[in-house]
Order: sequence, then C-alpha cells, then structure tokens
Amino acid sequence: MSQRKIYVPQGFQSAKWQETKSLRQTLDRARSRLLVVCCTLILAFIVIVGRLVDVSLLRRAGHGNFAHKGSLRGTHFRADIIDRNGDLLATSLKTSSLYANARVVLDPTDAADKLVEVLPELNRKDVLHRLKSGKGFVWLARHLTPQKQAEIICLGIPGIYFQQDERRVYPHGELFSHVLGYTNIDNQGLSGIERKFNDQLLATGRPIQLSLDTRAQHVLRDELLAGIEKFNAQGGAGLIMNVKTGEIIAMVSLPDFDPNQVGKMGAQAVAFFNKITLGTYEMGSSLKILNTALYLESGVGSVFTKFDVSMPLRIGRFKVPDFHHIGYPITVAEVFTESSNIGSGKMAMQMGSTLQRAFFKKIGFFSTPTLEIPELGAPLYPKKWTDATTITAAYGYGISVSPLQLVTSVGGVINKGIMQKPTLLKMHPSKVRPGSRIVSEETSEIMRKLMYMVVAQGTGKKAQVKGYEVGGKTGTANTLEGRSYKKGSNMTSMVCAFPMRDPQYIVLIMVDRPQAIKGTYGFNAAGWNAAPIAGKVMSRVAPLLQVAPSMNQNTPDDDPFMIPASAPQHREH
Repeated sequence: MSQRKIYVPQGFQSAKWQETKSLRQTLDRARSRLLVVCCTLILAFIVIVGRLVDVSLLRRAGHGNFAHKGSLRGTHFRADIIDRNGDLLATSLKTSSLYANARVVLDPTDAADKLVEVLPELNRKDVLHRLKSGKGFVWLARHLTPQKQAEIICLGIPGIYFQQDERRVYPHGELFSHVLGYTNIDNQGLSGIERKFNDQLLATGRPIQLSLDTRAQHVLRDELLAGIEKFNAQGGAGLIMNVKTGEIIAMVSLPDFDPNQVGKMGAQAVAFFNKITLGTYEMGSSLKILNTALYLESGVGSVFTKFDVSMPLRIGRFKVPDFHHIGYPITVAEVFTESSNIGSGKMAMQMGSTLQRAFFKKIGFFSTPTLEIPELGAPLYPKKWTDATTITAAYGYGISVSPLQLVTSVGGVINKGIMQKPTLLKMHPSKVRPGSRIVSEETSEIMRKLMYMVVAQGTGKKAQVKGYEVGGKTGTANTLEGRSYKKGSNMTSMVCAFPMRDPQYIVLIMVDRPQAIKGTYGFNAAGWNAAPIAGKVMSRVAPLLQVAPSMNQNTPDDDPFMIPASAPQHREH
C-alpha cells in the first residue's frame, strides 16, 4: 500500500505549517524512547524473576540434594542390628538437621542471635561466620529434636531450612560398644560391626543378627566391673564362646565407651581399645593347656611321665623357677595342676622346637585371626625360634597372642579336638561349619579331666560353681615395662569351660594389673582374682544358657573324672 502524501500548494510556507511539522517529529522521538524504556524494564523484570527462581528454588533444591546424599545416601535408612534373641542393639531414628543459604539471609547478626538463643550449645561466633560466608549451603546444627525444630520454625528467619536426616542410636549404651562400634555424624560406620557391614547396613534394609546374648553380656560386664573395683585393677576383659559352633555369646573390654556420646570422649583413647581382639599379650600359664595337649598328642609321654622339678631350668644366664617350689619328681598331670614352669619347659624340650612351631601354626598363633570386626591384632613372636623360645612359650612367655586366639585354640582342645572359627553372627544349626581337628578325641578327653582337676583341687578352686562340672586353667604373666618385666605387675587370666564331660561354653576372664588386697593375703595371682570372677560369671550365665546342673555329687577323692597322681601298676613307664 503506497504511502499517503499530503499536498501542499507551492510556495505555501506559513508559520502554522512549520509548527505542525515540528510537533510530529517530537511525538515520533518520544514514541521511540518509550519503546526503549519498556524493553529495558521488561528485560530487567525477566532477570530479577530468573534470579529469584534460581536462589529460591533451583539452588535450594540442589543444596538439599547435596545434603541428602551426604547424610542419607539416597533414601535408604541404616538397618538395625539385633542380638541372637531379637533384642535391639542398634537402630536409626529420623531427625531434622538445620542448614542455611547464606546468600538469602537478610540479617546474619540477628539470625545468629536468635538461633543461639534456641540452641545454646552452638557457638555464636561460628554461626555468625557461616551466615556471613555467602555460601549457598552451610550446616548449622545436626539431629535436632522435634521441639527444637518447631521453635526455630517460629523464628521465621529467611534462608534457614531443614534437611531430613538420620541418627544412629544404641539403646544399651556402653554394653556392646566394642562389638558394635559407632558411626560418624553422617551415619557412616567407623568401627566394629558398623564399619565391617557398613555397605550392607545401608543397602539392604535387613537387620543383622549377631550371636551375642544381651543377658549374658550384662552378666559378664557386671561381674568384670565388680572385680575391677574389688581388686583395684586398671581394666579387664571377658569372653564367652560356644565351643560347638564358634559363636561368641558375650564380649566385654573395660574400660569401654558410650557409642551415643563418641564426640564427647575427648582424649580417652584407651576406652576405644578392644583388649579381646586387638590386644596381644603373653598369656602366662593358660598356654600350658596347649603345651600339655601337644605333649600328649605327640606320644612322647603320657600323663604319668615324671619330671624332676626340684631345680630351676637354666636358659643362658637366666633361671626358670616355679612359683611354688616342689622338691621332688612329679607327673605330667601334676605339672599341669600344680602349674610347674620347670616341668612345662622340660616337656617342650622333650618334644622339640619343630613340633611346637608346627602346632602353634596349626592353631593360628602365627597369623591374624578372623572375625566380623576390623579391630584385630596380629600375634607377636620371634622370627628365630630358639631353645629358649621353646621353653618360655611352654608356660606362656615369649609369644603374644590375642585373648580371642587363646579361647579359640583352647575351645578346640576341649571340643573333642575340633576347633571352630569364632564368629559374631548367629548361626543356624544346619549351617554350623565342620571345624578343623587339632588334637585327637583321646587327648581332648584327658585335657578336660586335667582342667577339671585344676578347678577341683588346684589353682582354680575359686572358679568352682555348685552343681556344675567346671574345668579351667589360671594364667599370671608379669607385664613389660620398657625391656624388662615388672615384678608384682600382672595380667591375670582364667580360661574355663562347662560342663566338662561335654563342654558347651568356654569363658575367659582377664584382669589388668590387679592389686593384692586383704582378702587375698598379699597375693595378686590369677587364682585370687580372675578365678572368682569367672566362677561368678558361670554361676549366673549357666542357667540363662539352659545348661542343666550335673547330678555328679562325688568328692575329689572318689570322682571318676579325676586322674590319679600316679599311674596304676600295670601302666607304669
């Protein structure tokens, strides 16, 4: 369409026409400027709206996802841990955690003041620093109670948000601390079962059932605490294991800790140390169980073979004496029941170093044990196995093993010679492993009788339990300070089992540096402290574990389970 033209007569240039033309040009310029301003305003509005969406929705959602991944690993809750009877040992609770988008907090100072008033445990300077950081995501507080969450919501502070979180809770506090371990603030396992099964607990949602029995665990810890207090000891440890299956029924190491309050433990590192699995010790005379079993198994001699123990053994410039001097020859049975170091050393020398080393390797004394927790200590032993090592190892010196390894090997000796690997997981009867043979059934039977004699009339008398046939062996070892042993500073132990005709459970009690008290007549050996603690544990645990009392009412003199001090005439060597 052609542009319309205005006809102006030639020569017509009046003042009125000039004014009209000027006004039209002015209107055109104004229209152009107005269009530019409108476009600028629209563009600015789009930018502002986009920024608000980015800050309020997109960034908040993005940081929310980040926090969620950091604390929950998606939407899976950490699974429960239960004991063999289904009692709850560890569980997770839904909580809310507080965070801020510092970019949209209008008044950081006012916000910090209000938050610290509701949450006085927070550090105001730290909170203010985080709110002024300009970051899109900063943690302020974790695992708030619903009441605290409600109070913070009522404050109405812009830029303050809540993230769904999860907190690990241990209903029994210290009771299972060294077995269960603990998690960090983001619910990642850091020790014990929590660490070993971290991925499984996060991924499957199915509870893990342990072999532990809460009732037995309570008994073991109670008696250990009482014993430590009574004998003024530095600590202690205990273990109860089913010798038929290898299932650990109770495990305690003292001092212990509350996994619910790990962040408040400070420098109390000793409480985190598991003496049963991580510690390795010279176990003293408890190792005479293994030395005697090997001697009988080797066929070198019998329980009636005699050794002269009237004079100390010499190892270079050192002498090996007995705690109680015996001035006449005694049988192997008496070497064991009287706990003779001299007799044990002579038995080991008669067998030889090669046989001893092979047996120790067979029962796992040269390798780190296996168990469903990461805190496991490797045994300590000399690379060069000399005659001196052979003698000292016979009575529990010169080689350090964990209490777990001792219990496992002794369990094999008394379980008809079959050693089961220890486990912290409940086993179905149909899935019990076959185990490995370490001694014959004949040797196992003799060792059960010898251990029974130690409790019936030897150094373990204070471990006797009325109605039950208990057998065991005491162990007292001097502790090392620097490069020498400190006299009077002992690690005492009592390893025992019941019922001895067909052992079901083995019990270990350890007492760390007990003191002599009035009731012990100046003695601090195992028979005076570890043995009575073990007896009290068994008297309370046996009924809980449904072990029936024995009908045997014989005295030691007419008990057929006792081995005579000397051989019948037709069995003399």
